[in-house]
Amino acid sequence: MASLKFPLEILAVFVIISVILLPVAHAQSPSPAPAPTSDGTTIDQGIAVVLMMVALALTYFIH
Repeated sequence: MASLKFPLEILAVFVIISVILLPVAHAQSPSPAPAPTSDGTTIDQGIAVVLMMVALALTYFIH
């Protein structure tokens, strides 16, 4: 009776492919991003930055 010898390389390739593909099979789709909301704070901060840059430039030119 001849014994069946399974090549170790084929087993290694099968294991590597299984390790790569199994987590993909259980992956969940990401939840959708929340709708953007604006309460005006971003606009206020932008105006504040512009005013600070103007004040910095004026201080630089006056001195």
